[in-house]
Amino acid sequence: MLLYLHIPFCHRVCPYCSFYKHTPGSTSIGSFVDALAVETKQRLTTAPRTIYLGGGTPSMLSPSHLTRLFDALHETVNFSKLDEVTMEANPATFDAAKARLFRELGVTRVSLGIQSFTPHVLEILGREHSVEQASESVGILREAGIPSINIDLMFSIPGQSKDDWKNTLEHAISLKPDHISAYNLTYEEDTAFFESLRRGEMRENEDHDAEFFHLADELLSAAGFDHYETSNYAKPGHHSTHNQGYWKGEDYLGLGPSAVSTLDGTRWKNVADTARYVSQVQAIGNALTESETLDAEARRLERIALGLRTKEGISLDLLSQEAREQAAHFASEGLAHIEGNQLILIHHGRALVDPIAAELV
Repeated sequence: MLLYLHIPFCHRVCPYCSFYKHTPGSTSIGSFVDALAVETKQRLTTAPRTIYLGGGTPSMLSPSHLTRLFDALHETVNFSKLDEVTMEANPATFDAAKARLFRELGVTRVSLGIQSFTPHVLEILGREHSVEQASESVGILREAGIPSINIDLMFSIPGQSKDDWKNTLEHAISLKPDHISAYNLTYEEDTAFFESLRRGEMRENEDHDAEFFHLADELLSAAGFDHYETSNYAKPGHHSTHNQGYWKGEDYLGLGPSAVSTLDGTRWKNVADTARYVSQVQAIGNALTESETLDAEARRLERIALGLRTKEGISLDLLSQEAREQAAHFASEGLAHIEGNQLILIHHGRALVDPIAAELV
């Protein structure tokens, strides 16, 4: 089982991000941390294999708040038996002392939300860190003894040229991280970028996306990174254990406002409001707001959509006879490879994972 904790606070709300988040404002971070500790003790009844702190910006929590949160986790979880403890971090929110604290608290992997090493692209994205801060943050984490460091990057950003993307990739490689995630910008509802797209101020271009995707694949693979999932590249021994669990359909428990859990075929969601989350947890020990039962068909469709993103692909047993014939067609077109009973996307097929998945379900 995987454990996810959602930290909703950000110094600034980025115009492309659709995750539940907000600036601290009138919300007491201390009260939130206390509520998250209570929810952890109430709802975590099975020892997790991994812990992932996402957001929002977990690294913006103060040292005292981080210590309070991790003290509560250590009371409930035996960290010596965990495969991985990941924390998302913004380069502008920590220094050497705070990075050392991350390690002392038990963090084994830090995922840096850098997105770009091009100044004007960072400005478009509304990021608060500079290129220099982003570059220095990797070295700070190394010196602090963090075992595994990921850099998050994004492509097909408005105003981003192919040279901008190439330079960003080369800069990231030069910093020698253990893992690089390269995400295609998507226009999600309830974001400023989506509203700009709706008004015609921004445009999507699938050919443009594919060019950027293949450039990342070419440069990162040549640098020794294993392209093990559509958007993820890792050096040997540094694949994200937590994320691999999601892609394989493992159960996961999500804590914090808006967090989702899937356990034993049931999916729950927490209330997406931090103040309500705190008050509800204080009152009854959880913040559940809705649930649904996932039948076998729903789980099959998820296994196809997620499994096709990985280099292991999916079992043909998941497909109907008609879908198997379509899979054979994709193989004949050079978009996929059928190896034994596995369907694996290759070459241009990897960039077309979503439309291919739609054809197979």
